Parts: sequence; C-alpha cells; structure tokens
Amino acid sequence: MTENAHQQPTAPASELPTQYAPADVEGPLYERWVERGYFEADATSGKPPFTVVIPPPNVTGSLHLGHAFEHTLIDALTRRKRMQGFETLWQPGMDHAGIATQNVVERELAKEGKSRHDLGREAFVERVWRWKGESGGQISGQMRRLGDGVAWSRERFTMDEGLSQAVQTIFKRLHDDELIYRAERIINWCPRCLTAISDIEVEYQDDDGELVSMKYGDGDATIVVATTRAETMLGDTAVAVHPEDERYRHLVGTLIKLPLTDRSIPVVADEHVDPEFGTGAVKVTPAHDPNDFEIGQRHDLPAITVMDEHAVITVPGPFQGQDRLEARSAIVAALRAEGRIVAEKRPYVHSVGHCSRCKTTIEPRLSMQWWVKVAPLAKAAGDAVRDGRVAIHPQEMEKRYFDWVDNLHDWCISRQLWWGHRIPVWYGPDGEVVCVGPDEEPPTGEGWHQDTDVLDTWFSSGLWPFSTLGWPEQTESLAKFYPNSVLVTGYDILFFWVARMMMFGLYAMDGTPPFHTIALHGMVRDQFGKKMSKSFGNAVNPLDWMDKYGSDALRFTLARGANPGVDVPIGEDWVQGSRNFANKIWNATRFALMNGATVEGPLPDASAMSAADRWILSRLNTVVAEVDAFYDDFQFAKLSDALFHFAWDEVFDWYVELSKTTFQAGGEPAKVSGRVLGEVLDVTLRLLHPVVPFVTETLWTTLTGGESVVVAEWPSDSGFRDAAAEREIETLQRVITEVRRFRADQGLQPGQRVPARLALGGTDLAPHEAAIRQLLRLQPEGDGFTATATLPVAGAEVALDLSGTIDVAAERKRLAKDLASAEKEKAQAVAKLGNEAFLAKAPDNVVDKIRGRLVKADEDIERIGAQLSRLPQV
Repeated sequence: MTENAHQQPTAPASELPTQYAPADVEGPLYERWVERGYFEADATSGKPPFTVVIPPPNVTGSLHLGHAFEHTLIDALTRRKRMQGFETLWQPGMDHAGIATQNVVERELAKEGKSRHDLGREAFVERVWRWKGESGGQISGQMRRLGDGVAWSRERFTMDEGLSQAVQTIFKRLHDDELIYRAERIINWCPRCLTAISDIEVEYQDDDGELVSMKYGDGDATIVVATTRAETMLGDTAVAVHPEDERYRHLVGTLIKLPLTDRSIPVVADEHVDPEFGTGAVKVTPAHDPNDFEIGQRHDLPAITVMDEHAVITVPGPFQGQDRLEARSAIVAALRAEGRIVAEKRPYVHSVGHCSRCKTTIEPRLSMQWWVKVAPLAKAAGDAVRDGRVAIHPQEMEKRYFDWVDNLHDWCISRQLWWGHRIPVWYGPDGEVVCVGPDEEPPTGEGWHQDTDVLDTWFSSGLWPFSTLGWPEQTESLAKFYPNSVLVTGYDILFFWVARMMMFGLYAMDGTPPFHTIALHGMVRDQFGKKMSKSFGNAVNPLDWMDKYGSDALRFTLARGANPGVDVPIGEDWVQGSRNFANKIWNATRFALMNGATVEGPLPDASAMSAADRWILSRLNTVVAEVDAFYDDFQFAKLSDALFHFAWDEVFDWYVELSKTTFQAGGEPAKVSGRVLGEVLDVTLRLLHPVVPFVTETLWTTLTGGESVVVAEWPSDSGFRDAAAEREIETLQRVITEVRRFRADQGLQPGQRVPARLALGGTDLAPHEAAIRQLLRLQPEGDGFTATATLPVAGAEVALDLSGTIDVAAERKRLAKDLASAEKEKAQAVAKLGNEAFLAKAPDNVVDKIRGRLVKADEDIERIGAQLSRLPQV
C-alpha cells in the first residue's frame, strides 16, 4: 500500500451523478486517455520494458467474445505494469488474412457480375487495398469501446511496407540456408477457394458418408479393400499389406487387376498397414492421400492425379468431367455392376476436413508448392522451453507443445491467391530460379516472371513480435521491446501461430526467443459450457452487452472466469451481476465521499484508529499482496474474485456500515475513519482499475483530484497487519451474522426494530455496542422487556424480546412441523440406502440423489432444532 501523495483536495461527491451511466462515461474517457498519450511507449526511456503484442485480428473481422476475453486479460496486465512504472508497449495491428479478405472482395465483385480474372491481378489487388481502406479494420473502433490500452501510433498491418520488407528478408535468408524449398507434396486443397490451405484452416466434423468394400484382382489374386472415397481408386498405383500378414504373403510382389481401368498394380508390403484393421489391405493413391504418398515414396510408386483444382475427374474414360461426388456414386455403381462390391455401409459417420472459410470439403492433393524445412527450427523452439528460456503457463500445457513441435512436418507456405505477400522468386527462360531479397533487383528480360503464389498468412504473422518493431533494421524499439515479456493467447493456436513465432524469432534474432512467457487461456463458451456458434444460436455480439451493461461489466465477467488454460462459460445474467458490482462501487464511493472519506494528509497513527480502521487497513494490505501474487501467476479469476469480495463484502458491506456510527458521532474519530476510508477507496480503485478501467477512473479522479488512475502508482503492500483487530472484527461479524440469520428465520423484516439486551462483558465487543444495535436494528430494552429468545454467540449474549413481533406459539408449531418433515425424509433415505437389493439395482445417479437428500435432511434437522432451542417455551 503506497503512501498517498495527492496534493489536490478531495472532490465533493456532488460532482458524481446519482447513478452510473457507462454510455456517458466510457467514450469520452477513452479518447482523453489516447489524446494524453498514456498508452504510447517510449523506446528511449530508462524505464524497464514490458511488451505484449496483440494477436493480430483479421482485417475482415469484428470483435467477438473471444477477442473481448483475450483483450481484457492483456489490457489488465499492461495497465498494471504501466502503473508499476514499466515502459509498457501493447503493440496493436491487424492481419491481412489472405483467403478471408480475398473471398470478401470476390463476393463484392460477384455482385457486379465480375470475377478477379476480369480485373487481372494488379487491378484486383488495388481493389482489395481500396476495400481495406474503406471497410476493413472495424475491429479497431470496437477495441476502443472495450478500453484497449494499445499504442495506436505504432499500429501495424502485415502487408504494410515495413512488414513486407521483413517477410522478404526472412524468406531470402531461409531460402539461402536451404530451409525453404519447392517440391511436390500432398497438401490440403480447397476446390472452392482454389488454394492450398494450412492445417489450422481445416475444420474437421463428423459427416455421413459411405464405406465401400471392393474386390481388386481375380481368382486367387484377389484382395478386398475399403474406402470412403471410391473416386480416388482411379489413381491407385498399389495395394499395401503388412509384411508379416500371412494371408497376403503369396501376393506381395505380384500384380493384380485394378477394376474399371486397363492397369494392373503391384501388391507391396509396408509396416504402415495395420493388419488388424478391416481386411488388413489398403488401396494406395499417392497423389490424393498423405499416408499413401509416404508409402508411394518408400516403394517408388507413380502418383496419378485424377482430379483438377475444381475436384473434377480428369482421367480419360466414362467418369471424365464429373465432379468428385458425382463420380463417387457412378464408380460405385459401375463396380456393383461388375460384382466387385463386397459390402456397403451407409451412412458411415467419419471425420471429414472442411475449409474453414467456405466449408467446402477439402481434397488432399499432390501439388508443387513451397515448403519450410521445419526440423532444425522446431528443435530450437522445443529447446527454448526445455532449457527454461521460455515458460509455458499453465505448465501442464508444455506436454501439448512438445507433442506438436517434436513431431512437426514440413510446412507448406505457398497459397494460390492474389492477395498476400507474393513469393519473391523469379523463373528464367532456361529454368533459372532466383530468390530476390528486399535490397536486390529482380532479373528482367524476355521469359523472366515472378512466382504467382503468395505466402501463407501464418508466415507473416509468425514474424509479428519483431517485424512490428522495425526488424530487419536494428531500431531503438527492437532493442528496447524485444523479446516480448509475455504472449497471451488461446491454447487453440498454441500449435500454429505460437510455434511459428518461436521458430522464426529464434532463427531471426540469433537464438533469442520472441517472449519470456506464453500464458495460455481457454475458449469462451455459453453458460452451459457449449461452444458458441451462430449455427447453435448461442453466439453473442459483445457490443450488445457493452451497450446494455457497460464495458466494465463485460470485462469483469470475462476476467472473473479466466482460470489459466480453462474454457470460460459466460451468460448474460453474469454480466448483469458485474454491472451491479460497478453500480455498487459507484454508489458506495459516492456515499463515502458524502460522509467524510478523504485522501488529504498522511494516514493517522494506528494508536488513533478504531479496531475497524485497523482491521480494514490490515485486510487491505493482505489483498494487495494476494492480487500481486495472482497477477504474477496469471490467475485472473482469483484476483478478480478477491477484489470483488473485498470491495463488496468487506469495504462496502462491513467497513462503511461500521463507520456510520463514527461519522454520525463526529469529532476526531470521525476524521480518522474518514481518512482511513479515503485510503481504502484510493487503493481499492487502483487495484480494480486494470480490470474495470472506466468506472474506477471516474471515481478515483473525483476522490483524489489526481490526473488519471491510468498513470497512478500501483499499490504496494506496506506490511501493516493487525491480527488482533482482525480477530476482533471477525468476532463482531459472527455476532451480527448470527443474529441476522435468526431474525430472518423468524420472518422479521430487515428494517424491523426489536428490543434487545446485549451482554458483551468479557469480550472485545463492548466498544461496538452502538454499531451492533444500528446494524441489527436493535432498540434499547425498555420497561416490560421480556427475553423471549437468547442467542449466545462468540462469548457474548444477545437477548431479544420478540413478544411484540412474532407469535412464539405459532412459530414453534410451524418449526415442529418442518422438523417432523425433515425427520421423515431422513428416515426414508436411510431405509433406502440400507436396502442392499435396492442398491444393487438402482443406477448410480439415483443412489447419489438419495445420498444428497440424506445430507440435506440432516442439515435441515440441525438448523430447525437450533431455531427451536432459541425460542422460549410456551
């Protein structure tokens, strides 16, 4: 806890509206922060750096709950570090999103009856840039709505001039180091987008298909194989069996007839084949299956491509020109007519890959593409975590990381698109191949042309931690802010974006990893734990909730659910609850200001404070220490929960209420408590600020007269603890809580006053009698006082006269009836749980339910019995 050093007088509560209206506060506040440059980062300052990059959203995108969640966590981290005195850079920017953006613009052209080919490559790319300037990047405005404290002056785009130079530079270096090469391999091909796509752009789902078992060869030379893609049999160049499978040993090395063709294909022995699965024999189509391609490489099999880029059959014959699905049915029918169909299973549910952009079923296809040789890069990425240079949080995610980087295949980086970083390779008329760096002139002359493909979007976003800082130039920003302090991202892209940044960062920056820590979070789900999707009807536009409840409410809800690496359920009622919390902070602070809360002058000496004053300051310092520890461990849910309960329960519901009698009495004790309350509010608002920045900014500047909580000092633990005061107030809380519970059990209204006699001797509660009476609505005992109920609590005794408030006889009768019902419920549960025949037959969930009823009955019996014991006999 820091010593308060504000010079300006505390602002009056009258400056605060009676109600908090987020819509009136958030926009103007954010613009003020940006105008004052609070979020900018100075590479020349002497402050220690703290750097986080934004996972660059697609230029086509808009803010969804996943963005809001991730941005809330990053913003909380960076706001706290800024308050702690770090030179804090939260690097903003956007990704050009090759396929997504090209698809958007192509759809716009289609409305005009045109295609990109009508415009030509150069004009089409100009059209995309124009779209980007007019319509792209709406997410930037939405980030402002959320309160993202990013350095807007440093905003980058993966296709801007500087980042394009970085892309060309690293491509050239990798190519010269023989880590980039061109080869024919199996890739994921989208027949709709007409490009190769990365693994992350493939979405797998269970589809209804068919599994067809068909007979190859004749007589003794017969083998049955099964497939879900019958059309690919036109490209079969072998049948494979396991080397130790006795059933087919006599056929290995022989040729068998391939149906519907004039070809014969060999039977090969390969250990990839599982002899226990199906017939133990598999058809081998090297040009249309990645596993088959590997078998083909091992056995020097030809690879026959049977479809063009539109997934239309190209093999001469009756199926030529048919779409793959049309050909599938036609080929099965033809095989059936020849008596070669042994079995058909339909529907056959199996996992099928789809293009994440257009949902078309992807086609594994042999294609000439550019590749990154990942083995040495992936080894370096694994070593950086193993030797402790990079920490993964939570640590249990390390295994998933190693499982991925230790088994990476070479990465296909070329895409058959027009929008993106064009591959910097030129081909000459006599087969020359020249890779051109950013400072080199490409070859010219007749017959020379540049490769038409562009690079995978992940290639440029993999450079993000250092390309955004000016690399390959050795800039001040690069020296100051690289490596990043932490990467906050979802576990779902650990394998894709994170692994690529690790590989490229270590390669380009001489073995220095791109970040010290990888903090992984889960996915946002609906309140029932179900994935959010438009097709499920449970997708939420976060702007709707921000409009309705305020940005702070959404942020606090998301942060309060953020346990490391765990998915986050969220429902509208939870956001509404967070809105209520923001209102509680507002109303309680306003009330406190009207009742003496101040930050003027130093804190009084502890000897001048009441037990309640010392208690709340002791608790405050404990919470400061807890929050710091939770931040350092990325425990956003725990720190948010700790602040929620401290602010609402301890400060507002207990300390403010306990202080009312002090404020009403006035004098020096009231001044002391007013200063303590001011200190507590000051520190609490600063602790809350990183998660709920808008409401805390308004309240803190009003309370302290300070410039902005954004640049205020982060609280530190002063070490002040008072265990005795904590015990004293805990005892007081037990008394008040127990009496409140008793009042509620008797059906008394919260504001209903009851005569009471307090026996507080021998406890620390005597100084609190006035507060106890005020909080419990207990009036002094008068003439004719009769103790109809006596509650012994924590060494004290509270005697209540309920004769004028409840009918004791009727209440005893009601409770006796409830007790009898609870005892009957218990007896029934005990009987069933003691019945061995019932337990043997009943499902586990039924037995568990009865056990729960028994526990509930025991609790009810204890509770009702305690209530009866407190009532007088009549």
